[in-house]
Parts: sequence; structure tokens; C-alpha cells
Amino acid sequence: RNIMKLLDVAAIFKVLGDPTRLKIIQILSDDKERCACELLETFDITQPTLSHHMKILNNFKLIKTRKAGVWNYYTLNKKTVMEFKHFIDELCDKNSGESNDV
Repeated sequence: RNIMKLLDVAAIFKVLGDPTRLKIIQILSDDKERCACELLETFDITQPTLSHHMKILNNFKLIKTRKAGVWNYYTLNKKTVMEFKHFIDELCDKNSGESNDV
């Protein structure tokens, strides 16, 4: 049974609806910790814009942040991502017996 509330799931869909944030999640999905400087090299955005995206991801517990010196280091929050994945899996399982012909 899914422990994620529908409002949380809806908010995460909205957060991941932004291509930059979705790409950040994709980059962090390789289980490596990344510094903000490393992420900035991937995008054509300013540091304040990256910080804005990271704050949103952090607020919804999609990432974890560790500060060291002047840089922040980010990792994927696997617990939240797995709960979100479980919600999606349940949707797929409920529809797995149905024909989806268009």
C-alpha cells in the first residue's frame, strides 16, 4: 500500500514538470553526490537560478543537501523517489490487465 498522500504525489508531478528539475533528478539518479558547481556546468543557467531549483527539489524531499564550505552537495533522496515510484507502479499494476489500444 502506498504511503504517499495524493497531494504530495500531485506536488511532485508539478515539481518534475519543469525540464531543468527533471534533468537534475536524472543526473542525481546515478548515486553520485554532485556539487552545485558540477550541476551548473550541465545547464545554461545562473547560480541563483540553480539554487532556486534545488530549493524546490529540497522542499519536496526529492534531494538531500550537504553544505561544505561555500558549496552545496546534492544527492537524490531515494526514500521519496521510491515512494513516488511505488505510486506509479501501483497505477501501472491496476491497468496491466487492460488493453491500452488506441
